[in-house]
Amino acid sequence: MDLNNLILFFILISFGLFFYKYFLLILNKYSLKLLIDDDLKKPQAFHEFPISTSGGIGIFFSFLILCLYLFLSKQIIYYEYLSFCTLFFILGLIDDLKLNIRPKLRLILMIALLIVLVISNKFYVENTGIKFLNRFLEIDIFALFFVCLCFLFIINGSNLIDGYNGLLGIHALIILINLSFINYFNGNNNLAFFIFCEILIILVFLKYNFPKATLFLGDSGSYFLGIFIAISTIKTSIANPEISPFYFCVLLFYLFFEVFFSFVRKIFVEKKSPLFPDSKHLHMLLYKILVKKNNDKLKSNYYVSVVINLIYLILIIPSIFMMKNGLLCKYYSLIFFIIYIFSYKIASKRIGKKDNI
Repeated sequence: MDLNNLILFFILISFGLFFYKYFLLILNKYSLKLLIDDDLKKPQAFHEFPISTSGGIGIFFSFLILCLYLFLSKQIIYYEYLSFCTLFFILGLIDDLKLNIRPKLRLILMIALLIVLVISNKFYVENTGIKFLNRFLEIDIFALFFVCLCFLFIINGSNLIDGYNGLLGIHALIILINLSFINYFNGNNNLAFFIFCEILIILVFLKYNFPKATLFLGDSGSYFLGIFIAISTIKTSIANPEISPFYFCVLLFYLFFEVFFSFVRKIFVEKKSPLFPDSKHLHMLLYKILVKKNNDKLKSNYYVSVVINLIYLILIIPSIFMMKNGLLCKYYSLIFFIIYIFSYKIASKRIGKKDNI
């Protein structure tokens, strides 16, 4: 590790600490509550007092500092990250500023951005590990649809699990550390370094988000992390074709399946629109169980992050040793599915129909 890298690390950490401590205090004071989550009655609200949603701004500006430093030092800049992380950050910021974009319009904007992203950067998946699906992927329009759908699930999954102290931040760390090491040990040092810098940025944010939250990511931050994870995953997959696609399915299972299961539950079981929020997601049910048990909402809030991410980490570790074996990863992903469904059923029964609203 050379001196320039150490300087960059110092800049990112120092800037983040300064930004969150001073600038955001000023911003929150004069933002007229535009960047304050004070709706404590909405289904996905599990904090007891208004909290700033400007954490995503700090992460984004730290990311810009990273890109600027790489540009000035004439190192590799990944413009696909810069352009689309910026666009999705802005899309989320519009929501944080309470400009109230309708869910359908927001979805349309997301899809439009993703279509441009996939086509312009040729983010196509050629091998899914499933033969009949690979044949469909030879058709350009189907390949475009498939990748956009995967990205859409990851971005919305990130947004969905945000709101609990440290849940998304820690989950993103686990995924990105994994991707960074994969690239590093396979000789993709530039990509590994870029992802590692983002890991540092998230760590600084977590100082203000876990265990006690004084900042939330907001939609701007969750969309930013979602698209960053999605781009990092597909770039890692393309750069390391020897790694099974099912390994990345395992790695992203929680983000992807939380959204998928929610859609299926709302459309086919509850007969309602999947675009509107409710409080029946697994992490929300776990929170209610913990509150019932210890009668402490603050502890229950960050216990959710600890429990879910600890279980996820324990399950991920064995898969690291089988990442190049598609058959093992395929069957191992079924274990994730079984554990999720079993956990959801148990949690639903523990809560009871009256509380599961």
